[in-house]
Amino acid sequence: MTTLLVIAKQPRPGRVKTRLTPPFTPDEAAALAEAALADTLDAVAATPADRHLLVLQGDRGPWLPPGFEVLPQCAGGLDERLAAAFAACAGPALLIGMDTPQVTPALLAPALAFDRCDAWFGPAADGGFWALGLAAPDPALVLGIPMSVPETGAVQYARLRAAGLRTALLPCLRDVDTAADAAAVAARLPAGRFAALHRRLTAGVRAAR
Repeated sequence: MTTLLVIAKQPRPGRVKTRLTPPFTPDEAAALAEAALADTLDAVAATPADRHLLVLQGDRGPWLPPGFEVLPQCAGGLDERLAAAFAACAGPALLIGMDTPQVTPALLAPALAFDRCDAWFGPAADGGFWALGLAAPDPALVLGIPMSVPETGAVQYARLRAAGLRTALLPCLRDVDTAADAAAVAARLPAGRFAALHRRLTAGVRAAR
């Protein structure tokens, strides 16, 4: 049974995308986070898998499409929460976050096949990673990885290689963390909810000037 997971936070003002403020207000930053999450979940829902799982911190909302199982995030650091998410999978699994609304089914679907590799790794432009796929999910592969630091991705990739896993690479994507990231990601996928909201918000700023 293949599982496609998204790990996410409920998009609440002041609790998500705080690095977008300023120039955006906390409410606007939360709205952008919700749009990014909705785009991500739509892409995941359209990607064939035996199980679609949202590992959520907080409460579900109208942005959640049908067909998802929802699992509350456990307590602890991000490495512990990722490990617990993989522990909930009985077979091959691909985990992504909510910060890359530019993902598409065409990008995700190949990483659910493990006939030629044991792991998939999607590096992020900030030094982290946006995707991690494991043919045999083992929580020990992520426990203890230093998260949210520039070397996160390098350490995680080295952990996979040290475990002897044949690791295939996905394209490097840019997370939405800062206003510059948001502008770059919106420009890359102009048809999504995230890009449409970003255009409306930034058009208001330009008009005010």
